[in-house]
Amino acid sequence: MADALDLINRDPNNINNHLQCQFEDVFAEPEGTHSIDCVWKLSYTCFTCWKGLCYKIYTILCGMCIAAGWGCQFAELSFYHIWFFTPCLKMCDINCGFLKLCYTKCIDCCIEPCCVACGMLFHQFKK
Repeated sequence: MADALDLINRDPNNINNHLQCQFEDVFAEPEGTHSIDCVWKLSYTCFTCWKGLCYKIYTILCGMCIAAGWGCQFAELSFYHIWFFTPCLKMCDINCGFLKLCYTKCIDCCIEPCCVACGMLFHQFKK
């Protein structure tokens, strides 16, 4: 499994495209309202460094525990689907198939002869 881990593209399915949080996505000075160039450059450096540093600290402190928790949640979800929900749906499918067969037999025996008789009665009326 570790062989297939892509360390370059860590969001290959674009799950978190909504998290665009580069400096340019957050800060913008409109034309006519510009700070001093050194302030803008230092703001960029501070934003980028602190965002990267804080994210790395958060992931070091919490990332593995959170991943373990989500792993347990998805394992539980898989367990319930494999061992409970899918067999229940299969049982329901089998029982509904049997009920459909019983219902069809009742309709064929009780209602169909009446419908055929009425159809034959009205069949005699011709233009």
